[in-house]
This record gives sequence, structure tokens and C-alpha cells, in this order.
Amino acid sequence: MLHLVISDDPEADSVELSPNITAELNAAGELVGIEILNASTYLLDSILDSAQGKMLRLAEGSPPV
Repeated sequence: MLHLVISDDPEADSVELSPNITAELNAAGELVGIEILNASTYLLDSILDSAQGKMLRLAEGSPPV
């Protein structure tokens, strides 16, 4: 699980954006956090692609971006 805290305001409500992603709202309806269940399924490919790209540039002698 990945929990992103955007504000210290207490959570008063939540909205399910998809089966594994929930937006947490304060009493005014403003976003205070996001909870992502099974976050690795969303982030793994992105992280691996970025890391592999940097490793290839290093192997070619190019400076990392």
C-alpha cells in the first residue's frame, strides 16, 4: 500500500476512484491524501523502465538524466 499525505487535515470522507485507489477528503471536500492498494502493480513498470534507461545510458558512457 502507498499512502500519500497531502495535508495534515483530518480525513472526513473518502471517494473510491477505482477498486484500488481512494481519495481522502477533509470536511471541506478538499483532497488530503491518496491511498493506493497494490501500488507496486502501478509503479513497478515505470520504475523499472526508468532504472533500465539510466543503466543503458551509463553503459554507453552518457551522463545520467
